[in-house]
Amino acid sequence: MSREIRQDRRHFLGAAAMTLAAAQFGLIGCAAAESASAVRLEEEGGFPSLGGATGWLNSQPLTPASLRGKVVLVEFWTYTCINWRRTLPYVRAWAETYKDRGLVVIGAHTPEFSFEHDVENIRWAVKDMRIDFPVAIDSNYAIWRAFDNEAWPALYFIDAKGHIRHHHFGEGEYEQSEVILRQLLAQASGGDPGHELASVHAIGAEVAADWGSLRSQENYVGYQRTTNFSSPGGAKNNKPHEYAAPARLALNHWALSGDWTVGKEAVALNQAGGRIAYCFHARDLNLILGPAVRGTSVRFRVRIEGQPPGPTHGTDVDAEGNGTVIEQRMYQLIRQPEPIADRQFEIEFLDPGVEAFDFTFG
Repeated sequence: MSREIRQDRRHFLGAAAMTLAAAQFGLIGCAAAESASAVRLEEEGGFPSLGGATGWLNSQPLTPASLRGKVVLVEFWTYTCINWRRTLPYVRAWAETYKDRGLVVIGAHTPEFSFEHDVENIRWAVKDMRIDFPVAIDSNYAIWRAFDNEAWPALYFIDAKGHIRHHHFGEGEYEQSEVILRQLLAQASGGDPGHELASVHAIGAEVAADWGSLRSQENYVGYQRTTNFSSPGGAKNNKPHEYAAPARLALNHWALSGDWTVGKEAVALNQAGGRIAYCFHARDLNLILGPAVRGTSVRFRVRIEGQPPGPTHGTDVDAEGNGTVIEQRMYQLIRQPEPIADRQFEIEFLDPGVEAFDFTFG
């Protein structure tokens, strides 16, 4: 399976989660009801090699042999993925709660965007997101291929004998996942893991999506995978061009204004004053951004329906809509209270040299 197909798998999972929101809540409810009894688990194969890691953070290199006797949770992540960010508080809580009972959590960081190959970016994300468990840097997709993985995020549950007993793609089913971990830990030790589930604390971008109000799905802005680009004349790929934006956009359509270069993976601003507009329907609007040159910064200003965001501002913006792009990462720009409706968002960059990659919503 090609890397592009695998990346589309995350996009598919995000769309499926949005479309089947009610069903997802049902699954979580079922997991809660099931928590008092064991989950039937099959063997899904042996513990694949971790030898393809190009480096490790928070740990010396780990192997299936060195982990024998431990229950292992392997999670595939990439640090800009909003679906993974909303899973992280659960994984973090499990790692902390059960580490003294025989659980080892390993985060296999497999990049989606080119800048996510940068070890310093991964190191920054691990510190910023308070990830204390071992991280295998999987920049060559070797561990991904060894597991025959299909998506971000993905969880693989491995028993103390080195057998994969369960896997889960995407968000949700958190209580069932914890039940499975506790079951495997009890089997390994012969003891009782207790009755209290881990305490989960999600803030900022980690807060679960408002699935009931979500009508916008992820949209990349590079020409390889974007949809609904609405600047007159369309995109002029791989060359500087002066774009204009319509006064009003249809829902889930977007546009550029100013001097931009539309590339395969991202759009890059050539002169100060460029803007991106997007009509969305969601509580949260996030945008993956980064300076084109490491060590530089780009100031920006956000508007929603032409006005400063005020109480609808995200964690990376103040009430006046001001913010600065410093790292290559996801920026939460809008978190609006109810009622949720179609809104036109605009971000203006006051300096050149920014790259924009991907809109996500929650």
